[in-house]
Amino acid sequence: MRYITTIGDQEFLVEILDDHNLLVNGLPYEVDFDAVSEQVVFSLLVDGKSIEAFVYPEDETWQVLLHGHLFTATVEDEREKRLKAAGSRRISDRAEFHLKAPMPGLIIAMPVDEGQPVEKGDVLVVLESMKMQNELKSPREGTVSRMRVKIGDNVEQRQTLLTVA
Repeated sequence: MRYITTIGDQEFLVEILDDHNLLVNGLPYEVDFDAVSEQVVFSLLVDGKSIEAFVYPEDETWQVLLHGHLFTATVEDEREKRLKAAGSRRISDRAEFHLKAPMPGLIIAMPVDEGQPVEKGDVLVVLESMKMQNELKSPREGTVSRMRVKIGDNVEQRQTLLTVA
């Protein structure tokens, strides 16, 4: 499992290898992680060093008190971050919009047809990736002007799926 953790303006790629091993930005760490008495206190053994952290979940962030310093962290899995990035690009209301696959996968549904008008937020394509179904939505209103894939197609990341004019 790979996650992007953001603290301030720094991003850390965290890859969980197994119950006791992980990579942080490519550097290996051996960890033992346990909650203390079902509270917000966590005890970690990182490469043999004992560390205690207070971790408070909030709506979309985590507050982490570590060595007397308070950090606000966001944690997203790679798939979620790619989907957010694909949906947050600034889209012109006049230019054609080319929907591109945010990740490799299999097209399992296309609830629109070429020539069909669509509204902002309408589902254009359902892409299955890593056993998860991802609804790719229209960022604006327009008309589906060109379908470039069909149900059952395997697609690559950044491959154009369809165009909205």
